[in-house]
Amino acid sequence: MKSIKILVTGSSGQLGSELRDIWQSDDIAELVFLDRQDLDLSHPELVQSVLGVYHPDYIVHCAAFTAVDLAETEVDLANRVNHLSTLEISKYAKSRGCRLIYISTDYVFPGNVDQALDENYPTDPINVYGRTKRRGEEAIEQHCPDAIIIRTSWVYSTFGKNFVKTMMNLMNSRQEINVVSDQIGSPTYARDLAELIEHIVVSGPWVPGTYHYSNEGRASWYDFAVKIRDISGLQCKVHPIPSSSFPTPAKRPHFSLLDKGKVRTTFGIDVPQWQGSLERMMAKLSERSK
Repeated sequence: MKSIKILVTGSSGQLGSELRDIWQSDDIAELVFLDRQDLDLSHPELVQSVLGVYHPDYIVHCAAFTAVDLAETEVDLANRVNHLSTLEISKYAKSRGCRLIYISTDYVFPGNVDQALDENYPTDPINVYGRTKRRGEEAIEQHCPDAIIIRTSWVYSTFGKNFVKTMMNLMNSRQEINVVSDQIGSPTYARDLAELIEHIVVSGPWVPGTYHYSNEGRASWYDFAVKIRDISGLQCKVHPIPSSSFPTPAKRPHFSLLDKGKVRTTFGIDVPQWQGSLERMMAKLSERSK
């Protein structure tokens, strides 16, 4: 039986790295991992020709311009990477009968409602990053309606830079830190998301549409930081502060909770609680540092 070829963009990012770690080529699937050097999304006009070299059966599009604050000034670059290149990927997938999974974000929502949002809740991004990611979604909805879009939030991993590693570094070097306490959401361990993606491709069913995925539970960034401290056994004092005390170039949603009912029901998966996933990630991080 011919193996399926799965092409992953953004292979050096957090999610791409987790996919590479859990998913190796075998008799069933051939994995192709492309990073920025292999597929430069700042040049949308080159995207289809690069993809044409590989002839994938599936594309898992993880790559994105994710520097939320920098996007406020690098508007054109963020748009080329998150929107225009995604448009080219969706056109390629449609024309070649290639199945597409696109990773999007809670930032497509305004973040002004304290409830877990389902996939039909109206989008209205409040920053450039969110707007460019929503345009990416719209390009897929128009040009490749058989695709799967997965919105996620607060992603962290043993790979790359992220909130968990930043907090651990700060707590190791300071006696006290301040962390925003009025932005509410749920963290996502990228490995859990990677396992969902592998499950969808290998086990199915393939059900096109938009899905929400983060770990279960509710937390503020302050709660997240306190849990990181407690797991690591550090003594640093963590103080809650309002967002107004920590201004950033890009506005952040105050609420980023996502309803996971659809993804659980459609794909028959369990969604882990964020605290347990954080413990697993930090244990793995500790093992690697030995």
